[in-house]
Amino acid sequence: MKAALLGMMQSGKSTLISAVSGRPPAPSGTQEIHEAMVPVPDERLDWLTSLYKPAKTVPAAIDCLDLPGLNFMDEHGRAAARRLFGQIRTADLFVVVLRAFENEAVPAYRNRVDPRKDLEELKTELLLADLELVTTRIDRLEKQMNKPTKTQARDKEELALQYKLQQILESEKPLSSADLSSNELELIKSLGFLTLRPMLIVVNVGENQLAQPMDLGKAAGDAEVICLSAEIESELAQLDPDSRAEFMKDLGISKPASVQFVQSCYRTLGLISFLTVGKDEVRAWPIRAGISAHEAAGKVHSDIQRGFIRAETMAFADLRQLGDEKAVKAAGKMRLEGKNYIVQDGDIICFRFNV
Repeated sequence: MKAALLGMMQSGKSTLISAVSGRPPAPSGTQEIHEAMVPVPDERLDWLTSLYKPAKTVPAAIDCLDLPGLNFMDEHGRAAARRLFGQIRTADLFVVVLRAFENEAVPAYRNRVDPRKDLEELKTELLLADLELVTTRIDRLEKQMNKPTKTQARDKEELALQYKLQQILESEKPLSSADLSSNELELIKSLGFLTLRPMLIVVNVGENQLAQPMDLGKAAGDAEVICLSAEIESELAQLDPDSRAEFMKDLGISKPASVQFVQSCYRTLGLISFLTVGKDEVRAWPIRAGISAHEAAGKVHSDIQRGFIRAETMAFADLRQLGDEKAVKAAGKMRLEGKNYIVQDGDIICFRFNV
């Protein structure tokens, strides 16, 4: 799963991604996209590790793309942004980082600190980028209509859909607002429309704003909005556990907001984790909610999916309550599930297969 972090210049994206990943922030003024793997906090893994004492523990992770700060104040900045947009069309999630902190030493975009206006401007630019793509695609399909090809029927169907999408975008609405069928979504899947992507909004506030509610109005739409201080998160990430706990207590923070950030990404993507355990490895596997045991097996290895026999399954809650696998089996809580079983968050699965 891949999340692209977008934000105007000096919004604090790189500071945030450094805090949650442990990697140094991208150099100031860079024009390259920087990538960092961010582990998903999961207390269940800690408990399982203490039980099984595996050689290694592997959490689920989010592949985060840190884009250079965006600037739409001139044509050069817009052109650079469009090039970057083209590189993130395969991202599963957009995390929009908005500046709300005041700091005279850090120049503000357009000489203002206004997260609502920044969000509105960014969403408009995403919409315009999609409209440009639709227009280009319509032009190409219209030319193909005059040529007999094997894909003419499909092209005709897609052209009608592109006209529909054009109307939506020209009415200044994102494509996510359209009620598109699964067939329509499949037709345009390869194009990677930006305004179809789910969005998480992070408002980067100052220390004195942590307890204040942040109202972005209609600009936020249905997106989840979380407030955090990237600067504080960066400081917390550099402390040892005892010092971190004391610092958080002084600030009135129950847990690092970076944990909330990563978990919100997971939630927005509609993901859950199933777990595999053993002496060699304890691991969390991210999957879309609602997939079958047969599909989940493929996440571990294609051979396991191909030779799937059954999924030996127990719930993490049962294992923790009863203490070990022997007690789970004795209580009749160990289940043998078939291909069509819908995997639940926290399922501990051992796949039986034969190839």
